[in-house]
Amino acid sequence: VGEQKTLHRPELVPKQSRSMPLSPERKAEYFERMKELLGTYNKLFVVEVDNVGSKQLQLTRKGLRGKAEILMGKNTMMRKCIKEYVDENPGSPVEKLVEICRGNVGFVFTNDDLGDVRDVLESNTRPAPARVGSIAPSSVVVPKGPTGCDPGQTAFFQTLQIATKITRGQIEITNDVPLVQAGEKVTASQAALLQKLGIEPFTYGLNLLSVYDSGSLFDAKVLDITDAVLAAKFAQALSALASVSLGLGFPTQASVPHSVANAFKAMVSITIGLENYSFEKADTFKEYLADPSKFASAGGGGGGGGGDAAEAQEEEKEEEEEEEMDLGGAVSMFGEEEGGGDY
Repeated sequence: VGEQKTLHRPELVPKQSRSMPLSPERKAEYFERMKELLGTYNKLFVVEVDNVGSKQLQLTRKGLRGKAEILMGKNTMMRKCIKEYVDENPGSPVEKLVEICRGNVGFVFTNDDLGDVRDVLESNTRPAPARVGSIAPSSVVVPKGPTGCDPGQTAFFQTLQIATKITRGQIEITNDVPLVQAGEKVTASQAALLQKLGIEPFTYGLNLLSVYDSGSLFDAKVLDITDAVLAAKFAQALSALASVSLGLGFPTQASVPHSVANAFKAMVSITIGLENYSFEKADTFKEYLADPSKFASAGGGGGGGGGDAAEAQEEEKEEEEEEEMDLGGAVSMFGEEEGGGDY
């Protein structure tokens, strides 16, 4: 009799026994690779990769080729590797990354512009259906309109308390329906409705959590502050400082240009009132006040007869208004003469 073997059904084998741990050689290779990246790059994104498939991750790697490198791994291995790197390189600021290795996260290393890399990461998103039990990353609203479902499925919509009507042989939703709120779990009925309507409400991709840049760790939303935003904020603050300085009579670098401009205006206004004194910059203003017609051609633009044409149009408009006023008092909207009286 041959030796009997015990066969185990895969679904009954504990998960720990099915997972294949990395061999010592693969671990050593992973540690060497991560230490190399930590030493080569001084900037990285900490990204969350929930609901991101291998194909989508492969397409993201392809889009980042030549700009950045993606490294995934178990949190324990990543933390241990970072600690070993810090021990080998005392004083290295990458120690801040140890505490952020929580959840399903990975690193995107780069030395390029962070904004360009972020654009590539955010562009690689894929629509996904709502799965039962998953947490909704955003609110879902089912729009009103025809559903393509036959009238026999009306009971399904009534169960979800969705107002409908039958139009041209199909069910039509009468109002927009807030179905799922962000942060809530998707129920079976909600998932079934979205699947029936062919709606894929969620998009998944590498979610940017934090940014590491030369020892500084900050939220990824800071990248929304562009140079244009900084310039506008600086100009606004400079204007406020100049106003305060002028109000207090305390000169600052922000208020000096305004003080010089105000002094020039005062000098010109005084010079205009003097007959025996003037200076070069004030001569233009004196000439304008003496004969404004000299400067008429400079502001008119467009060729010569513009002023006469404008006057003619104004005269025609006045004549039309006078005719309308005369006609308005003659007859009423009912064909009778206006002038008071009861209807």
